[in-house]
Amino acid sequence: MAVFHFTVQEKKQRNEESKLNIIIVGAGLGGLGAAIAILLAGHNVTVLEAASEIGEIGAGIQVLPNATRILFSWGLKDILEPHATWPQKCNFWGWKGNFLSEMDYEGYTRASRAPFWDFHRANLHRSLITRATQLGAKLMTNARVQNFTVNENESSTTVSLANGQTITADLVVGADGINSKMRDIFLGREDPPVPTGDLAYRLLLNTRDMMTDPDLRPFVDNPQVNYWVGPGVHAVNYVLRGGELFNMVLLVPDDIPEGSANTIEGDAEEMRAHFTQWDPRLGKLASLCDSRSVLKWRLCIRPGLEPTWSHSSGAFTMLGDAVHATLPYLASGAGMALEDGGVLGLCLSRLTDKSPSSKKKALQVYEACRRERTERVVQRGSYNQWIYHLQDGPEQEERDKKFKIFEELDKEWLSQESPMITHVRETGDDPFPWRRYGVGRWLLTYDMWQDVEEKWAACTTVGLKSELPRSSL
Repeated sequence: MAVFHFTVQEKKQRNEESKLNIIIVGAGLGGLGAAIAILLAGHNVTVLEAASEIGEIGAGIQVLPNATRILFSWGLKDILEPHATWPQKCNFWGWKGNFLSEMDYEGYTRASRAPFWDFHRANLHRSLITRATQLGAKLMTNARVQNFTVNENESSTTVSLANGQTITADLVVGADGINSKMRDIFLGREDPPVPTGDLAYRLLLNTRDMMTDPDLRPFVDNPQVNYWVGPGVHAVNYVLRGGELFNMVLLVPDDIPEGSANTIEGDAEEMRAHFTQWDPRLGKLASLCDSRSVLKWRLCIRPGLEPTWSHSSGAFTMLGDAVHATLPYLASGAGMALEDGGVLGLCLSRLTDKSPSSKKKALQVYEACRRERTERVVQRGSYNQWIYHLQDGPEQEERDKKFKIFEELDKEWLSQESPMITHVRETGDDPFPWRRYGVGRWLLTYDMWQDVEEKWAACTTVGLKSELPRSSL
């Protein structure tokens, strides 16, 4: 049984001289995470959501130990646990059904002192709403932001809503997702996300239909995450809600017409055709989709934002997909947004007054902690697009050999009495991304408390004393 080491943050008590009024634009996972972290820092938070109801679309989501560690610190463990599925391991398969490699999630849970959890996005989202409300968040729906302006004294920002209402706050945080209006306003121009050449079909299947098939039943009886990789295409699946639902994502070349919306209706037969020659289990799963039409989601990224995410006044910043949207191929988009919110909250917890200079320092440290890490995640997601989709041939054969070599090293390490995964900045050569010899050594080990402590000490009123070196993938 894994032992989780975490401390639940207590809500900080403040006087009015240091308590900020903060607006967060967007009630997605990142916006709500930021709301929780900032409320714990002792400030007032209003979340503005353009939709008429606060909800989350989509299906499954993987939450890795670096993110569950933060959720636990926000007091969410008991709220989330009833909705979580605990996958025992993660498997990679070749496109013909040949087994490539595995990662022992239970062993890594012990080594990292935090679990790998899978959720239906709606359950994770509702849990964040519950915690934010407990802490005193004010949630406003039908609150579409049309513009914002930093006021002349640079101590506050005013947002203008589509209904004509204006609201002023000491700090505004843009958390409005990959198609961010706040980013466009901040830049003074339209800045659309970058297409990646891939799209996703996302399916939710009822596991009742799988239990009578001996090829499919093991996917339900033994919760695991499964990846199939092959020429130009890959697939991911795992169970949700205690085995009630089965989440499957099929990633294929983007054929959505240019100029169309990024999400359109697709044809289920067209979807199945991508996998007709693949592992028969995938064909069986795709055939359980009983709808003639399925949604196609164009996958886009935001590689970063130069030179800064924040206004020079210290009265505006951004987080999550609005600044660093990534391909879902590292299962880390939501995790990075939650980390952003956690770091921003820790930085704002250190304020002793409401002055522009204090807010500037907090945002400097926030960005210093987050910029390089999130850029690396975006880059690695794009790298995974390449390595998952290799054509059959020498590169694919070399990749598959490495899967086996590093699996043996991994098993040897996990067999030790008390293995612990320690932080290493460099990425290893393991193509199984989350293992210790891949990116797990820096992705799963993130300590936001230590990061903020170190960057705060290094920060002066004009910036960081030294540039952090860039790391390779």
